[in-house]
Amino acid sequence: MDIRYSTGKEAFKRMTTDELRKEFLIQNIFKADDVTGVYSHIDRIVTLGAMPVKGKLNLSKNIDPMKDFGVDYFLERRELGMINIGGDGVVEADGVVYDLVHYDGLYLPKETKEVFFSSKDPKNPAKFYISSTPAHRVFPAKQIIFSEAKHVPAGAAADSNKRTIHQYIHPEVLDTCQLSMGLTELDSGSVWNTMPAHSHERRMEVYFYFEVKKDQSVFHLMGEPAETRHIIVHNEEAVINPSWSIHSGAGTSNYTFIWSMAGENRTYTDMDWIATEDLR
Repeated sequence: MDIRYSTGKEAFKRMTTDELRKEFLIQNIFKADDVTGVYSHIDRIVTLGAMPVKGKLNLSKNIDPMKDFGVDYFLERRELGMINIGGDGVVEADGVVYDLVHYDGLYLPKETKEVFFSSKDPKNPAKFYISSTPAHRVFPAKQIIFSEAKHVPAGAAADSNKRTIHQYIHPEVLDTCQLSMGLTELDSGSVWNTMPAHSHERRMEVYFYFEVKKDQSVFHLMGEPAETRHIIVHNEEAVINPSWSIHSGAGTSNYTFIWSMAGENRTYTDMDWIATEDLR
């Protein structure tokens, strides 16, 4: 388990490129037959990747629940959401089997004791991108088939941000303690994932970028509106965003990203918009 500590506004202003990347960028999320994990002290969100190839993977393969969380099993006091961005896969949670094809999602509640992952075709393995947050009560587990997510068109080609927001773990889809999660696809020719930029003081967010072409990249913007920095992101990498930071980015081509949020509320529209002319 890789542990990242919370960085405040003042320290952020003085960080070098290397320091920014070490603190906020998550790389190597998918490793064959492995479960990776990054624990952030920002709202205690955990970002994980599970990529089963040869056999079945245990969620706790590289996680020591007692050492890392002070509990007997990973989801004793946590909930999680996942989206499969790879080939057809299977998740087994406390004996219940869920078939997750490409772009299907799954929510597992607090007190789920055993979670296993497998792929149906080792030549095209599943890639389960996972976010987990602290939880205080149990809600029903729910598989979110891609067609059952809430699909929201947004932006315009004229502004280079025409996109579709697919809301998976969202108040209008299912109940959770605090986790929200979804997937946004940018149309061809669009590069901005949101503009004007925004922040939400009451919620932090992790952006996971994928379907970024090999010779392309994304410039992820962070920092206070008048004190911005950027992190260059490549395919299947994620960025941890503190609640005080803006959330925005632009690619050299279109791409797809998964957003995961945790914090005081789950109101998706609870954003503080920043006028473009006020950015520095």
